Amino acid sequence: MATFPRRRNKNGVTPAKPKNSRFAKFARRVRGQDELPRSRGIYLLPNAFTTGALFCGFYAIVMAMNQRFEYAAWAIFVAMILDGLDGRIARLTNTQSEFGAQYDSLADMVSFGAAPALVIYEWSLRGMGKLGWIAAFVYCAGAALRLARFNTNIEVVDKRFFQGMPSPAAAATVVGFVLLMNDLEIPGLQLSWTSFAIALFAGLTMVTNVPFYSFKELNFRKSVPFIFVFVIALVFALVSIDPPKVMFPLFLIYGLSGYAVFFWRMAKGKPVSMIQTDDEPVDQSERR
Repeated sequence: MATFPRRRNKNGVTPAKPKNSRFAKFARRVRGQDELPRSRGIYLLPNAFTTGALFCGFYAIVMAMNQRFEYAAWAIFVAMILDGLDGRIARLTNTQSEFGAQYDSLADMVSFGAAPALVIYEWSLRGMGKLGWIAAFVYCAGAALRLARFNTNIEVVDKRFFQGMPSPAAAATVVGFVLLMNDLEIPGLQLSWTSFAIALFAGLTMVTNVPFYSFKELNFRKSVPFIFVFVIALVFALVSIDPPKVMFPLFLIYGLSGYAVFFWRMAKGKPVSMIQTDDEPVDQSERR
């Protein structure tokens, strides 16, 4: 059978033979081009921790309805630990997914939005009538708005800071106060206005633009000075001495630190930028 020469283009170069479609999928792809879409699968390990955090939030609601406020407060603190682990485990095991990110946000709404609002209402705000449930609703709505804004602004906000108080820290401030007063055996009905102020403070601080340090710059894979290890050991020792009396002041100081940084930077004429300033890719699994 006769063969014909390949057609040449105008500058006399023979065009390259097209790749076989059977093996084209094995060809190395240029980074940033034709990347596969993000996995939509469901991974067991990180979502198991998220489910545990969700269960702790639901358990806190049940305990608050049964007037067991100490158990409810500790359940929310356990939810904080589990919520901090699920995203890190997902990154370490490379099991990030859009499902996990959305599931984590919904679990956060229950554990750090609805549960603390109900705990503070049942413990102290019930006797205030409409003012009581309005304060609890302001906190709950603030948590929902905080999570929604974080999910939509995750790619533009500077990773060094949270835009507004993170919902786990706000929940710890609210239930930490309940746990402290319960440890001191002070009835919640005697502290209605204090509880009212704390619920409003936590709820409104979550939706402000005040910057809160995120601690995301800490790299646990690199070596650190010895003093860092000593400080961590000192914090654990202080917490173990009397957790109710130590944890609430710690989270209250963190809640006030954002305002201190904000006004200090403004006084210096250098307001903190909430816009992403580097080109580091954003991990979508970090939902707070």
